[in-house]
Amino acid sequence: MYYIKKTFEISASHHLNLSYRSKCEQLHGHNWVVTIHCKARELDENGMVVDFTHIKHKIADRLDHANLNEILPFNPTAENMARWICDQIPQAYRVDVVESQNNEASYEVDED
Repeated sequence: MYYIKKTFEISASHHLNLSYRSKCEQLHGHNWVVTIHCKARELDENGMVVDFTHIKHKIADRLDHANLNEILPFNPTAENMARWICDQIPQAYRVDVVESQNNEASYEVDED
């Protein structure tokens, strides 16, 4: 099995729709750090699991400097973002989303 990971930072704003009162209901921003873990049993015709640049174009170019509420069809929590990002890259099996130094969410594909 071959493994790669791509890490990048995006600056984006969002607000959360919550069932309780929270300051996060107000529009605010983060410098998100996203790590996408990918794997493949065989390399593609270029000798890669997936091109790092293709991952960046598919995710960072879409989310960077955006209001996430305007482009994502769900409540943009770190958990929901991790799942959505993982779903965008077929070779991805895990995504880590850090919204601040002490707050991180991960999503991992359950292969059962």
